[in-house]
Amino acid sequence: MIDGRPFRQVGVDDLRPGGLICVADHASNHVPAGIELGIEPALMLEHIAIDIGAEGVADRFARRHGIPAHIATVSRLVCDFNRDEDDPAVVPTSSDGHLIPGNIGADVESRLARFHRPYHEAFAEFVDVARPKLIISIHSFTPALRTSDEARPWEVALLYNEDDRAARHAIRLLGEQGLTVGDNEPYSGRQLNSTMNRHAEAHGIPYCAIEIRQDQIESEAGQSRWAMLLADVMGRVALEL
Repeated sequence: MIDGRPFRQVGVDDLRPGGLICVADHASNHVPAGIELGIEPALMLEHIAIDIGAEGVADRFARRHGIPAHIATVSRLVCDFNRDEDDPAVVPTSSDGHLIPGNIGADVESRLARFHRPYHEAFAEFVDVARPKLIISIHSFTPALRTSDEARPWEVALLYNEDDRAARHAIRLLGEQGLTVGDNEPYSGRQLNSTMNRHAEAHGIPYCAIEIRQDQIESEAGQSRWAMLLADVMGRVALEL
């Protein structure tokens, strides 16, 4: 966390009406002082704690491609910013078969007040200043879940709820790059789309909620490649809206 805030913002000087902005809800595995999750430290390096590679892609969007980014600095196991406040998983007690004992009986209201609300209030201000033509949400997913042997073939996927305007263009353009592109896979945006529902769909702003398979962006080279590829594709999506 920076100055006690559950987010950091990069490229704020590049905010301009009608441009592109980025948000990364699960970019950090940081656990603030005073919170004990009660899990093995090694698990904090896995997908249950952080969207591996997402921070690197979002940061490169801002620093190299002129797409300002709002990036979480607290682990999803502390407070999941891509969940509604009344969602039981906003402070998860289990994830992919792992019990999170420190969250059982946790003071959820305190976590919301300390992390969730400041994060979303700041992003709402970010959006208000930017008045973006397109919001890009960056996440990553595992090649397979611990609780399932089923492989996930998509290198990248687009999630959406009701508004699929931008996603339709992105799916086509990424497919033209020779990629296997998921359409509301491996998760459906109709069930898991909280941040985009709140800050994009509720205000009629087109968005691309992007899931990148983690083996594609584990390395800095992969993060650079995908940031460049997606910056180009998202720019073309914005032109077609």
